[in-house]
Amino acid sequence: MRRAAHQLLDHPRVHDDPLALAILREEQAAAMRADPRRFEDGPVAPLLRAFLAARSRLAEDALARAVAAGVRQYVVLGAGLDTFAYRNPYPGLRVLEVDHPATQAWKRQRLAQANIAIPGSVTFAAVDFAAEPLAQALGMAGLRSEEPSFFSWLGVTPYLEPANVLATLAAIAPFAANGGGVVFDYHVAPASLAPRQRAAFEALAARVAAAGEPFRGYFEPRALIAAVRALGFHEVRDVAPDELNAKFFSNRADGLRVGSVGHILIALG
Repeated sequence: MRRAAHQLLDHPRVHDDPLALAILREEQAAAMRADPRRFEDGPVAPLLRAFLAARSRLAEDALARAVAAGVRQYVVLGAGLDTFAYRNPYPGLRVLEVDHPATQAWKRQRLAQANIAIPGSVTFAAVDFAAEPLAQALGMAGLRSEEPSFFSWLGVTPYLEPANVLATLAAIAPFAANGGGVVFDYHVAPASLAPRQRAAFEALAARVAAAGEPFRGYFEPRALIAAVRALGFHEVRDVAPDELNAKFFSNRADGLRVGSVGHILIALG
């Protein structure tokens, strides 16, 4: 819904996603078109919406560079309602969507109800990360280990323990070698924020905890970069909020910008 709101509220858009509204339930989409701001739920909403748009844009920009360099396998980890596979502009790029079986079944129902066609280039891999090794599941889904793969992993790591994040990156590192890579977002520790920023983040954290999905994982950027390099990713770049704002949100009349807690890491294999 926040990605859909970005299509309606923010001009110029940072990330174009013409399917963001379509994949919503019909009544949600109609209500959003009638009054996009009705779903603005406090002062953090524009900051979060901006970050969601920026992380998708950064991931798809990095994917474009990988495709230009010859990558033909794209894996969306924790795909949720991500719509890239259904607006994929790259002939020959295979997209593997990985998610929990229940979430994936819900998404496929949403696609059918929205009349969004599933291209032949899409493969669904229903994976319960708590019950089966990721590398094994990727292989069983047909991901070719002899060819480089590019991964996106958005909106997931804050809900995982840091050790689980690093274990997942270790599992995908062999698939991302020789020209592939991964883009993922993460949170820095709220203690590192200024008091006002920390208060806003703690309010958001309380909301997600009340919804049953508490934030669990935080990283210090330099330590995370070192850990990711140790896993075999040879080029690792942290994109901090100031860089996101300079790159995507400068000179905007609407003042849209990202907050201070979310970073994005781009790691190439």
